[in-house]
Amino acid sequence: MQNSIHLEHQIYSNANKRQEARKSTLVSVIVNIILSAAQIIVGFLYHSQSLIADGFHSLSDLFSDFVVLVANHLSGKDADDNHHYGHHRFETAASLFLGVSLAVVGIAILWNACSKIIFPVTPQAVQIEALWVAIFTLVSKELLFRYMLAIAKKLKSSMLIANAWHARSDAASSLIVVVGILGALMGYKILDTIGALIVGMIIAKTGWDFAWEALHDLMDRAVSQEENDKINQLVKTTAGVVGCHDLRTRKMGDMISMDIHIEVDGNMTVHQSHEIVTQVTNRIKSEMPVLDVMIHVDPV
Repeated sequence: MQNSIHLEHQIYSNANKRQEARKSTLVSVIVNIILSAAQIIVGFLYHSQSLIADGFHSLSDLFSDFVVLVANHLSGKDADDNHHYGHHRFETAASLFLGVSLAVVGIAILWNACSKIIFPVTPQAVQIEALWVAIFTLVSKELLFRYMLAIAKKLKSSMLIANAWHARSDAASSLIVVVGILGALMGYKILDTIGALIVGMIIAKTGWDFAWEALHDLMDRAVSQEENDKINQLVKTTAGVVGCHDLRTRKMGDMISMDIHIEVDGNMTVHQSHEIVTQVTNRIKSEMPVLDVMIHVDPV
């Protein structure tokens, strides 16, 4: 009965998580469509090449949002004959892709900034209307980032966190456009290049960090020491458990797969030891995002 209740709760929670993730990503899709259209149209009307480029940058984020939507759908699929542990690692693969995408964006900004230093060009005259659109885009992207990051942290989804930071990269790109337009209007053309260099390095490093973390998770990285200690504590304080050892864990998307040896009274019956194993399993799954638990019983 307890197993059935826990399973229903877990399925309900996972369904809610996927629904919240889909909702936040669709918000990002709508914002990116509106902003990219405004940037490209206004850029053409008021002769701002940087605003046009930033508009196409926002448009490219629709592809990232599409990746997140697909990964969110696929990761929620049940286990099958070919995937006995489910499809949770689709989220990790998506995080790796988004991390690489961020790194590429950062490198592209760095490359463009360095090209302007080596081969300086005279910027086209822009009008102040382009500045207002750039500022509006900057504010919108920053608000979108904060909204998406709050949802991602609530759901504890590394994929959504990576996508949120992708939105922050757009805000950084929009900041470059604002500084560049202001510099052009005030005569300080070098500000565009300096801002591009700084933001490009920040974005590239952020993308590298996300990609590196996702790569480690794909290689069965263990949970943090804090999570490891919590699992051990939950097991040791379960009634009937004398001790535990040989805990091993690995990440499965945002879930955890683990196996552990527990020590019980050697005079117990098989039925009694099985009841203890059930209690340990239910307790761990109720306290932590654990997908699968393998327990070996050692009589003492």
